[in-house]
Amino acid sequence: MNEQNTKSRPRYIQVLLTAVLVLTLALLAACGSGDKTGNGEQTNTEASQQNQPERNAGAVNEAPVEPEAEPAGETAYPLTLTDSTGTEVVIAQEPERVVSLVPSETEILYAIGASEQVAGVDDNSNYPKEVADKPRVGGMDTNIEAVAGLNPDLVIANGSMNGSAVEALRKMGVTVFASEPKTIEETIAHIEQIGVIVNRQQEAQEVAEEMRTELQTVLEAVKGASVKKVYLEFSPGWTVGKGEFLDEVVTLAGGKNVAGDQEGWFAMDAEQILQANPDVIIYPDMGEDTTIIDAINSRPGWNEIAAVNNGEVHAVSNDPLVRVGPRLTDGLLEVAKAIHPDRF
Repeated sequence: MNEQNTKSRPRYIQVLLTAVLVLTLALLAACGSGDKTGNGEQTNTEASQQNQPERNAGAVNEAPVEPEAEPAGETAYPLTLTDSTGTEVVIAQEPERVVSLVPSETEILYAIGASEQVAGVDDNSNYPKEVADKPRVGGMDTNIEAVAGLNPDLVIANGSMNGSAVEALRKMGVTVFASEPKTIEETIAHIEQIGVIVNRQQEAQEVAEEMRTELQTVLEAVKGASVKKVYLEFSPGWTVGKGEFLDEVVTLAGGKNVAGDQEGWFAMDAEQILQANPDVIIYPDMGEDTTIIDAINSRPGWNEIAAVNNGEVHAVSNDPLVRVGPRLTDGLLEVAKAIHPDRF
């Protein structure tokens, strides 16, 4: 190295240090003026995740950075629920093999797009038609061995109708979820709950919203209409009183159940119904089985009932009205049309 370079080194270093200092000051000034570029953007973004309101107030030209969330409509397992029997039920993972012990639950599973998860159904499940291909596990008397043989990871049942089967299956270590909705709103909520259980939340919500729309349609149609006295006979010689969804259906459809002073299902008192003098009589269409309508037409004195005299004895579809499932509001609409045909 020559003497000239040796003498110029101090001045070179001084110039270099000055340049670095000027650059540093410029960068600091840029950050202080609110510049969101480069490293400043990363730092401010991290801070905003701790204090989102402050970020939104200052960064008017930026979309807020939202924390990453679980996909909408996904169920987190294990899922713990308390069913209608008061039992805490733990569903470890998304059910792949579900057995339904009642037609209403079968209809729910199909309506929310869970048909491929259905491993078996009860003998009375007949809707939709595709269910005909599913293995059967008995009627009101559930074949416990048949259920177990299907190796289900979940059985869905009715708390009252399947009470003994629920108990027997639980003793065998089978996971059983029992329900017993008593109103239309409870039925709709139950459909949404089944959607959560089998991880079909979006589909279940769509079914629920459609039912709520149908319910509102009926309520708007019969609003202000005169309340008519209604007698229901949905099983030969039997009627239904308060506390059951069919009693609510009559009320929502603009009627008053003449048997509503008693609770549950019970054998009807022919004389009591005669004295109540209903304006409308509703019974289920059982196809070739005319037992109910034949009885109505042959009971002593019933020809004097207003409903009989005025031709207001109506058959309605059976299954939608006796199953607390997705077709229940269809049944409500049919009953409302029978009671107040002028409103539809």
